[in-house]
Formats: sequence, C-alpha cells, structure tokens
Amino acid sequence: MSSKRKKNRGSSRKARAVEQPYDEGTAFNPHLKAAILEVVENQVREGDPPETRQTLERLLAVGYSRKHATEMIGSAVAEEIWAVPFSNKPFDRARFTALLEKLG
Repeated sequence: MSSKRKKNRGSSRKARAVEQPYDEGTAFNPHLKAAILEVVENQVREGDPPETRQTLERLLAVGYSRKHATEMIGSAVAEEIWAVPFSNKPFDRARFTALLEKLG
C-alpha cells in the first residue's frame, strides 16, 4: 500500500496563524483572520471576482502596503460573509463591489 501525502498548498499553517493560540479576550480570532486573508489571496490569484484584484491594485497605487490593503479587502469579505446568512440571500456581487469601492 502506498501512502498519500497532502500537496503543498503554499503558505504553511503556521505562517497563516492557524497554530496561534486563541484567547477569547483578544480583539479578533487569528484563525478566522487567516482564513479570510486566504480567501482574499485566492480571489486575487484567480481573478474571481475581478473587483478584488482591481481594489488591491487601487489601494497599492494610493500607497497602502500589500498587507494593509489585503486586510482592508478582508474586511469587505468578512462583511459579505456575515451578510449572506442574515439576509437569506446568496452572495451579492453588487453589494460586495460596493463594499470594495468604499475602501481607501
């Protein structure tokens, strides 16, 4: 029998803050933050939706660091993720694009 190994998917779990301990008294959950930032990076890499990459380029052009710009976009992703179950509607590209346009 041969053993299967997981493919290297880029950044390590440690680099994505997945192994950080989470204290409920902190202002944010580092595991959730890492997951949302991974969503942003995937959207930029895949160009889907293209507005995410366009927003990153716009924020970089006005002087934000890549880290700060990615975190800003992450806030829009988090807001859209939060809105979906509470509005009982699927992902709304127009709503998400409007959130991205407000950044910067």
